[in-house]
Amino acid sequence: MIEPLHPDQLRVSDPERAAVQERLRRAVGAGQLDLDEFDTRVRSVWASRTRGELARVTRDLPEPPPDPPPPPPPGRRFSDDDAGTTMRVLAIVWASIATVNLVVWGLVSVTADGDVYPWPIWLSVPGAVLLVLYAAGVGRPRR
Repeated sequence: MIEPLHPDQLRVSDPERAAVQERLRRAVGAGQLDLDEFDTRVRSVWASRTRGELARVTRDLPEPPPDPPPPPPPGRRFSDDDAGTTMRVLAIVWASIATVNLVVWGLVSVTADGDVYPWPIWLSVPGAVLLVLYAAGVGRPRR
C-alpha cells in the first residue's frame, strides 16, 4: 500500500515559485529583507522542488502590509453621478436660502409701515443659472 504524501512533500510549479518571489519582493518593499537576503532567498525559491522547501523560505517573515491603493489618475473627469449629486446639492442650498429670504422679507413687509424693497428677487439669478444648467443637461442622466 502506498502512503499518502504529506503536503510539504508535493512538487511545486513555476507559478507557485513566482508567487513566493512576489511575496519576497513585497517583503523588501516593506523593509523586512535587504537586497542580499532577497537575492539569496529568490535563488532558494527557484531551486525549491517541494512545497516544504518553498515554505521554509518565507517561514520567518510576517505578512507584509498591503500595497497602497494606486493614486487617482490626474485630471479625473467627473461622472454623470458626480454632476447629478452636485446639481442636487446646489438646488437644495439655493432653495433653502431662497426660502429663508422669502420668510424674512415677508415678516419685514408685514411689520414695516411702508413698502419694503423686494430683495429676494435677486435670488432668481442663481436659480436661473441652475435652471439653465439643468436644461443644458448638466446633472441629468443620459438616455
